[in-house]
Amino acid sequence: MDFKLPKLGEGADSGVVVNIFVKEGDTIEKEQTVIELESEKAVASIPSSVAGVVKKIHVKQGDKVSVGAKILSVGDAGDAGKDKADEPEAEEKPAQESNPAKSSAPAETEDASEPLPSDTPPAAAPSIRKVAADLGIELARVRGSGRGGRIELNDLKGYIARLQKLAFAAKPGAGAAPSKPAPEQIDFSKWGPVLKKPVTSLRKTIARRMTENWNAIPHVTQFDEVDISGLLDLRKKYVQAYEQKGARLTVTAFIVKALADTLPKHPIFNSSLDEVADEIVIKEYIHVGIAVDTESGLIVPVIRNANKKSVFEISKDLEELGKKARDRKVTGEDLKGGSFTISNQGAIGGGHFTPIVNKPEVAILGLGKGALKPVVREGKIETRMLLPISISYDHRVIDGGNAARFTVDLVGAIQSFAEADVKL
Repeated sequence: MDFKLPKLGEGADSGVVVNIFVKEGDTIEKEQTVIELESEKAVASIPSSVAGVVKKIHVKQGDKVSVGAKILSVGDAGDAGKDKADEPEAEEKPAQESNPAKSSAPAETEDASEPLPSDTPPAAAPSIRKVAADLGIELARVRGSGRGGRIELNDLKGYIARLQKLAFAAKPGAGAAPSKPAPEQIDFSKWGPVLKKPVTSLRKTIARRMTENWNAIPHVTQFDEVDISGLLDLRKKYVQAYEQKGARLTVTAFIVKALADTLPKHPIFNSSLDEVADEIVIKEYIHVGIAVDTESGLIVPVIRNANKKSVFEISKDLEELGKKARDRKVTGEDLKGGSFTISNQGAIGGGHFTPIVNKPEVAILGLGKGALKPVVREGKIETRMLLPISISYDHRVIDGGNAARFTVDLVGAIQSFAEADVKL
């Protein structure tokens, strides 16, 4: 029996083998994990759907496999001394040999293939010959549909249409976006030592998504600073109580709560643009995506119904989702359904930056590293902790006035955070 790669989930049809947990000769059970596969979204454990003795492993670490690909072959325990591993290969050989025969020239080439010129002039009326001569068309290359292969006016029109089709397929038409130039491979080792690392599936996905988001969305970014001195006092007061109950109280947890309370006042920031139906979809749920920095790249798990959760529940969710993301154990469902995203670089450093909107969302909040700065309050200069924030938004949906009002309300919600919302 063969175990083949099952469907990985919605939108996932391939992955890269990162770990193999069995070897030839091992006895395995159904639902036993046999490999780990890195898809575009996460690393998933793949359990076997068959039981028996492993006869042959058809993949190795680093292989890219698709749904339906053969992972391993197993036999009964009594067949341990028999080598049946090569039988499937022998059965598949004729099919593999037949594949080249099936591969043919592209349809466009077949449609455009014409007879080669010969010494015998093609049969055609004088009027057809004149039209062909005026257009510079060699009639010997036109297929004739009339009696005895006689070329008629419709044959000439069809030939011209095929030439046009090929020309437009090879070159962008009028008004079309220019085709992307072919990438140029540069030998950087000519100038010194280099180290080459393969681009992972996750990094390819991040690159593709970021390019799509940047090209599709007209971005505008609103900048501001938030006084989080009071927030830090609240954190200092309750951090130990949270730790005793198994939660880590962070500034991000406060901001998720403040954001979730602000979004209902500005529903356009919690929407998506349906470009097919030409509609703006206002979401009545608030699911906040949290961008997590991992060794493999940026992953955005989602805290669901953040507006219905306490700071304690949000803190638990942040810790759990962050750990799952860093361990690459998030599921496809953990990454879906976000309505607004937060990208926090505060733990790393830096100030304002311009985060890219996570399509199909219409806005994203970027958090920088807080810094002590002199601030004038009630006519006196005080030292306060100011947090730089950046709000990028889709200008097709959100105007500058909306963004300014949203920013003012969000800043106010953070600076006037109620102690009652932190108490356990």
